[in-house]
Amino acid sequence: MSSLRIPPHIMRQHAQLHCRDFLVPAFFQPGRRQFSTSPKAKATAVTSPLPPSSESSKPKRKPLTKEQRDFLSSALRVNQAGELAAVLIYAAQTPLVVNSQPHLRPLMAHMYAQEEGHLNTFNSLISKHRVRPTALYPLWSIMATGLGWSTAIMGREAAMACTEAVETEIGGHYNEQIRTLLEMFEQWEAEGYEAGEDLQELTKTLRRIRDEELEHLDHALEHDAKKAEPHWLLTSVIRAGCRGAIWVSERV
Repeated sequence: MSSLRIPPHIMRQHAQLHCRDFLVPAFFQPGRRQFSTSPKAKATAVTSPLPPSSESSKPKRKPLTKEQRDFLSSALRVNQAGELAAVLIYAAQTPLVVNSQPHLRPLMAHMYAQEEGHLNTFNSLISKHRVRPTALYPLWSIMATGLGWSTAIMGREAAMACTEAVETEIGGHYNEQIRTLLEMFEQWEAEGYEAGEDLQELTKTLRRIRDEELEHLDHALEHDAKKAEPHWLLTSVIRAGCRGAIWVSERV
């Protein structure tokens, strides 16, 4: 029986980066111009002609509110936890599924590789923006591994039904995050502000990952997920578990 090991770097925390962070209030950001209030400086400011200013040509950026920073922080935290769970589910399922269904090896490897890429992406974002990961990593790791192994034991159909249930919830979750970001952008645009490059890039990343998760959902349906017995019970329980894990990871 083949085994699929998780590369050590997946579980390793990235070093913190000292960079401009969209989760930090604007008045804490580095590189802001400092002005002197000394008499000499005041006199210079009055008598010296001001150089042409390029401020008007720069895009206006509105500082994030505490609520918006909290949303972004929880989004990155829960997304990292979810992608870790997905990697562990596929790692547990793959040996059993491939042993009984060798023709599924390329598909399982493809989905695993994409989930590993998603996890690496959120590991990097968590480190870059100094977001605290969920405190329930050990619990989610055990539960995800157990879910993957148990559904694979039940057969190929049950393993695919697990993917169907998980990706249905995750796809909807990413859609909600994207919708919230777009609403923020629309509000800023109406007020004459522009979204920062970090936030625009984050939205593109979420869209890409969402589309890949929904691709996994399509693969599961194409490979008899609906034939799992009992399908309605299995998928309902897994979906409820996903919703609970999302709610908790956003907060803890």
